[in-house]
Amino acid sequence: MSEDEIRQILENSRTIAVVGCSTNPVKDAHRVPKTMLEAGYRIIPVNPGAEEILGQRCYPSLLDVPEQVDIVNVFRPSHEVPEIVEQAIKIGAKAIWLQLGITHPEAEERARRAGMKVVSNRCIMREYQRLFGR
Repeated sequence: MSEDEIRQILENSRTIAVVGCSTNPVKDAHRVPKTMLEAGYRIIPVNPGAEEILGQRCYPSLLDVPEQVDIVNVFRPSHEVPEIVEQAIKIGAKAIWLQLGITHPEAEERARRAGMKVVSNRCIMREYQRLFGR
């Protein structure tokens, strides 16, 4: 994915569902969505083990999220990506963003065929900071 495509995703998105969002403030799965929340994005935590994260209501799965999602940001192991992609397609998400170290070529292709933008093996926070200097 080109720098311009990543910039466009970040500029045209407001709501990020974070699958695997953590309650532990030292984990990247907490720090990264916190930074994106502070940057003005709507963060929807998705974690079946929590009721609230970052002061936001937490949902057990993407299928339980009651509002439109622009980006599904994934902090789960690569082998879980196919199921997450299927849920992202069902809810009509515009993009799937797999964090550093997370890839699944077949599921990524499935997302593209469904019309979603796909970013893999990149940190959404680092890309935001690099492109927008914040």
